Order: sequence, then C-alpha cells, then structure tokens
Amino acid sequence: MATTAASNPSLVQKMRGLSGEVVKFGIVGLSGVVINFAVFWVCINGLGLASLRSNIVATVIAIATNYLGYRYWLYRDRDAASRKREITLFLVYSGIGMLIETGVLGFSVYVLGLDSHYEQLGAKVIGLAVATVFRFISYRTWVFKAVPEQAPAQDANGTSGRDLAAQAELLLAAEQIRYAPAE
Repeated sequence: MATTAASNPSLVQKMRGLSGEVVKFGIVGLSGVVINFAVFWVCINGLGLASLRSNIVATVIAIATNYLGYRYWLYRDRDAASRKREITLFLVYSGIGMLIETGVLGFSVYVLGLDSHYEQLGAKVIGLAVATVFRFISYRTWVFKAVPEQAPAQDANGTSGRDLAAQAELLLAAEQIRYAPAE
C-alpha cells in the first residue's frame, strides 16, 4: 500500500506542527494573561475585593476572551460540528484550570501567609503556569478535536482507493518497461 507524506507525516513534521500550535496557544494565552492580571490588579486595588474573588473575576473574563482566540484563530480548522459540546467542555476544563490557579493562590495566602499584593501576584503566576499546561493538554485533546481523516472507500473485494491507485501505477510502470524500445 502506498502512503504519502500528507497521510503519514514524519516526526519532524509533527513536531513543527506542534511547535506552531504551542506558539499560537502562547500568543492567545499571553493576551489572556494580560487581561487576567489587569483585571486582578483592578479588583484588588481599585475595587478592594479579596484576592480569591479577584482571581475568579479576572480568570472568568480571561476565559471568555481566550475562547474567541482559540476558536477563531488557533483551532479554526478543527471540528466545529457541535459548538454546544465544545463550549461546555471548554468551560469545564477552563473551570478546572481556574480551580488549580485559585488553589495555588489560596494556599499561598491562607496557608503560607504570603498576602502582600506582590506575593499574591507571584502565587498567581505559579498557579497560572500549572493551569496553562493542564489547559493546553485538555483543549487540544478533548475540546478542539482534530477533524478525523476520512478512511478510503473500499470496493466489494476490500480494496481501497489508495490500493487501486498503487496497483494502477505498478501496471503502468510494467507496461512502459514492456513496450520500451529496444536499444
């Protein structure tokens, strides 16, 4: 059976594709981080909210903006047949990421006693880093699923279109050799 580079990419091609995806994920994520930290800082300093409440408000706003970036830029070519399922899973995994981030912040503030604004930002950075790894894996694996490749159609004998094409190429090559002019 003949395979092409498009149907069976090499490890290098897979790594290039993954690195491009990681870069785009990072760009969308970085915009979310900027929004997250800006809203967090405004909630703590401007509105006087407690750190955990500020974190939840900031993360929810960042989740909403990140969804738009992921859906319409990074994963725009992925299967969007069921947006309701996608949004539900996105919110579930984003919520788990928010719990990870808030848990690290809460541990830092209430267990370790690191409650200055800068210590809270440091804890937020650590929690966000752990949550980001979780989100990347869950989004690309379960939320924005790749469109599955179509299996080649098979005829009554169980021969696929690719097999037929490979057999036809072999027959043509044999015919050209058979009728090649003698020298």
